[in-house]
Amino acid sequence: MIISRAYAMVVCVLVSVVALSGCTVIFQKGRRIDVEKISRLKNELNELERAKKELEDRLFKEISDKQVKVEMLEKGLVITFVAEVLFPSGKADLKADSLEKLAKVAGVIQNVVPDLNIGIEGHTDNEPIRHSGWKTNWELSSARALSVLHYLIENKTAPGHLAATGYGEYRPVTGNDTKEGREKNRRVEIIILPRTVKAEADSVNR
Repeated sequence: MIISRAYAMVVCVLVSVVALSGCTVIFQKGRRIDVEKISRLKNELNELERAKKELEDRLFKEISDKQVKVEMLEKGLVITFVAEVLFPSGKADLKADSLEKLAKVAGVIQNVVPDLNIGIEGHTDNEPIRHSGWKTNWELSSARALSVLHYLIENKTAPGHLAATGYGEYRPVTGNDTKEGREKNRRVEIIILPRTVKAEADSVNR
């Protein structure tokens, strides 16, 4: 099952983070499993699985048309939009017909996982900027991520749970040597993060 695989992956992340922070950790001699932390993580992953099912139901047409992908990955529940679905070429202003699609995502966040953190990542292909006025693909990807962030805030997502990042061309999901590959790399990812892993990561960074 997807939830089982995701649970195993995120538990691995949690174990690594907890080990770095000096807290109770699995597999270290003389220490014990922190059952409470693992139980909280399991509950949060169940929340993510409910959110995934709701998103798949609401975005059924968009998923069928390969405009959107919803999947549970190691970093959390990831909703990936093909950039052309949300933005005109070279632009960071949301298309009018993209708002209904983003509204479905905002609705699930509000109704199913309102207390979890949301990361928004902008990505581009490796084609250099020529005519759109952006200095580099970093600026374009960052502006697109911020456009989605502001839309979610306008639709009642708590600002304190949101963060936006632009990666430009530097985190492709496939090669840029074909038109199809470049289309896949031009994307925006909305990532719903398990709270427990985020809290452990914050404790390490202090």
